Amino acid sequence: MSERTMNMTLSREIGTIAAFIVLFGLMVVFIPPAQAETPTVTITDYKTAPAVMMPDSMGTITVTIRNTASTASVSESTALSPDYAGTTRTTDINVYIENIHLEEKGVSVLTEDFNRIGDLGPGQSTTITFSIRAPSKSGMYFPEVWIDTKGGRSTRYPIPVNVNTASGIQKQAILILESSLPASVNPGDDIPVTLTMKNAGQLMADDVTLKLVNVSTDVAPKSTDLYHLGTIGAGSEKTLNIALLSDKDAKSGLVRVPVTVSYNALDGSVVTEQTGIDIMMKGKAELGFVSVDTSPPRLTEGTPFDLTIRVENTGTGEAKQVSATIDLPVEGKKEAFIGKIKPGNDAPVIFLLEGAQGGNHPYNLTITYTDDMGTHTMTRQMNLRVPPTDMTGTIVVLLIVLVILGFAGYRYWYLPKVNGDGKFPWERKS
Repeated sequence: MSERTMNMTLSREIGTIAAFIVLFGLMVVFIPPAQAETPTVTITDYKTAPAVMMPDSMGTITVTIRNTASTASVSESTALSPDYAGTTRTTDINVYIENIHLEEKGVSVLTEDFNRIGDLGPGQSTTITFSIRAPSKSGMYFPEVWIDTKGGRSTRYPIPVNVNTASGIQKQAILILESSLPASVNPGDDIPVTLTMKNAGQLMADDVTLKLVNVSTDVAPKSTDLYHLGTIGAGSEKTLNIALLSDKDAKSGLVRVPVTVSYNALDGSVVTEQTGIDIMMKGKAELGFVSVDTSPPRLTEGTPFDLTIRVENTGTGEAKQVSATIDLPVEGKKEAFIGKIKPGNDAPVIFLLEGAQGGNHPYNLTITYTDDMGTHTMTRQMNLRVPPTDMTGTIVVLLIVLVILGFAGYRYWYLPKVNGDGKFPWERKS
């Protein structure tokens, strides 16, 4: 064989091997992706509110939609040769929800369809609520939820709607907590409360417990916050007396103490319900007197003066519309309006009076005010002393004048009349 022939044969073999390698590489690169779980959706939960509807009443249907492909994915290999593993890329497969529709089936649907909800990833959920109106006829109805997805399977799911029937209603215990306490409570006072737990259901409630939840500093349990009532049969009740503490700085208004009720149902499941104790806090104002002053401090008979009485609020509520009057037997302004006095504060009551006669003047101070408890009037007996005018200087002057007048009369009237010459006796002897 000639050298040229050998070279041509070698070239064809090399080309054949190269083509085989390229073909094998292409086969590896284009390995078909692993078969992924086909994603779809399902309804994992639904709720009709109210559970039993009245004819022609309105309600809602809430459904929870979940992507059933919890790990749906596509794997792509980038291997270039049998000896090179390359890398693998995993991509999750989402479900694109195009439309959610509620087929009426006897129930009036008030909500329009939900269009283009969007992607729902593997294992993800979303919640949709429809407004409905019950038909006028009692019975069980089954409107259907229709879910259309892009590139996936559509879903049809019936939802039971109970319209005024006993069908499907499970018998159970129904616990009702009633509380008896004062109509209003003054902040800072203890609150006696009587709790009555009634079982209005058809089954027994076992291991009934009450727990007071302390969510604020306004009201708190005085002792324990957990009470065990044991078993309460159907149609029975149990009573519990407790005490609560209220904070003196609690604001007026309604305060709710949350109560958690838990019990064991007949099937052994634990049922927990939330209720509460409502307490009306009403602040009580308590007014007292701090001081009584006059201006000027030392009074004189017949001189105008100001009478100032400071009134303090030592209670827990705000005193409003505070006014005061006095019945002093003097002329002047004997009525004053203060307005509001907050707890812990005081305010002056000022009366502008004309001069009074000297002596003691007893009088009554009457204060009227309102607080959360209502309107109140308080009266206190007081006394005002006005020193009498000091006449000592006037009397001394008058005595001196009288002495001078007496001496002049004796000298210039009496002696001349008796002696004729007006001389004093000692002048005559000399």
